[in-house]
Amino acid sequence: MDAAQQEATARARELQRNWYGEPLGALFRKLIDDLGLNQARLAAALGLSAPMLSQLMSGQRAKIGNPAVVQRVQLLQELAAQVADGSVSAAEATDRMDEIKKSQGGSVLSNTTATTSSSGAPTVKRVVREIQSLLRSVAAAGDIIDAADTLAPTHPELAEFLRVYGAGRTADAVAHYQSHQS
Repeated sequence: MDAAQQEATARARELQRNWYGEPLGALFRKLIDDLGLNQARLAAALGLSAPMLSQLMSGQRAKIGNPAVVQRVQLLQELAAQVADGSVSAAEATDRMDEIKKSQGGSVLSNTTATTSSSGAPTVKRVVREIQSLLRSVAAAGDIIDAADTLAPTHPELAEFLRVYGAGRTADAVAHYQSHQS
């Protein structure tokens, strides 16, 4: 790899860090490890070709162009966290990956048929997951915790919100959400 290619790759990885919280190579390797996948299965779950996944991982390409793929990445990250904390079994994770693979992306809350209760209102869990997805699309969990620590002395409630929704478990965020409803 010549100097220009190295510079372009470094620039792409920096853009990925800004857009996705970390370079996609690191992010995808975590998903592969946490969910017990190989690159081909991850590419299939995301709806990417194997060469495209490879280009994103190596920094030959900076951006995921399809918003549905970006959402699938976020859903897989959430699933990996649930597998890690034991709230989802390996068998359930396999079923959920199949669902994620079929998802069309877009805003979770805008898809009213899949996100509403029988009364027509979005479910609390769906609202919480949308908040979590939004926060996690802006920054990595470690950065969110750092921001919360910075805010804690002067804005403890905001710091708690960042910790619970940005880096916490969905069940804890649901409990927080419900405790703050009038």
